[in-house]
Amino acid sequence: MMQLRQNFEKFVEKNTKIVVIGPENAKAFKSYWEEHDLKFIGIPDDKLSVLKLYGQKVNLFKLGRMPAQMLVDQAGILRYVHYGHSMSDIPETAEMLELIDSLK
Repeated sequence: MMQLRQNFEKFVEKNTKIVVIGPENAKAFKSYWEEHDLKFIGIPDDKLSVLKLYGQKVNLFKLGRMPAQMLVDQAGILRYVHYGHSMSDIPETAEMLELIDSLK
């Protein structure tokens, strides 16, 4: 999430909204968002309904939900999905920005 925070303005320049969905309850999620002063949208998913809907994996040996990055275009069509195998397995910002440019 730090990568998103550090590069937030680059996504804003591309007219792109960032939405992070996390497994915490609403109170814990709000507290985390306020503590870290995050500028993007955060949605709690303590019932894991979004995780199940999109097939995001859970690995108990790696402490829970594996990262997943998705790119949805302005028409609401899912254009890109990356399911990570660990918390360090996420696409670089430059890769995501290139994908956004390719949708135009």
